[in-house]
Amino acid sequence: MKIKLMMIGDVVGSAGVEYLSRGGRLRREAAERGADFIIVNGENSAEGNGITPTSARALLDAGADVITGGNHTLRKKNVFSMLEDGDKLIRPANYSSRAPGHGFTTALVKGYRFLIINLAGQVYMDSPSSPFDTLEKILDSEKGGYDAAIVDVHAEATSEKLALARCFDGRITVAAGTHTHVQTADASVLPGGCGYITDLGMCGSHAGILGVKTESILFKFRVGSPVTFEPAEGDVFATGAVFEIEMAGSNAACISAEAIKF
Repeated sequence: MKIKLMMIGDVVGSAGVEYLSRGGRLRREAAERGADFIIVNGENSAEGNGITPTSARALLDAGADVITGGNHTLRKKNVFSMLEDGDKLIRPANYSSRAPGHGFTTALVKGYRFLIINLAGQVYMDSPSSPFDTLEKILDSEKGGYDAAIVDVHAEATSEKLALARCFDGRITVAAGTHTHVQTADASVLPGGCGYITDLGMCGSHAGILGVKTESILFKFRVGSPVTFEPAEGDVFATGAVFEIEMAGSNAACISAEAIKF
């Protein structure tokens, strides 16, 4: 049995949400690629960073099966109850146990149990716990309860993302990086059967800088004083990756990884 997984990078603001929603675009693109399951990173889907119940529900309505998060997930307090109550929206597992929500969830895909885990990096980030130690604990605690493990690694440093993927190659099925908003050209399958890409990129306006108006970012770099990041407009598209997974009992291995843009 083969299963195709589509993962979409950070959705930025209403432009990104509307792009995936309009005309059933996300479902259509998934169907054209034969994807059976869709994971979308939604931690920037609200205006001004963060995620709200409104943006989360819009992404789920658009076709996302699970929404992963990152360093901005807890920025909007009105999403806390949704993080606590549901299994479709997760935040980094290596945040404090006191933080609202959960860091992983299990979904049934064609009869197989997919363990979806969200982790945040520590290099240049504020994550309190090691993503390596956290992933080790989750895999141990959930042993026997899943057939494939999918990890969204929300991290700044490319080396940290690849290090985690190589460390757990053979124990996890996919490790896909998010956070930088720039799609990388290294979609591949590691020797142990882990599908990998350093960063999925983003869904939003590419007319500015990482989804933000160019002048806002230039002011920050050149002046240095606080500035409100206004969303860029125009040239909206989505990037991500599709991973084909070979299921063999409880042994799952990625057999192909392809970066996508639409």
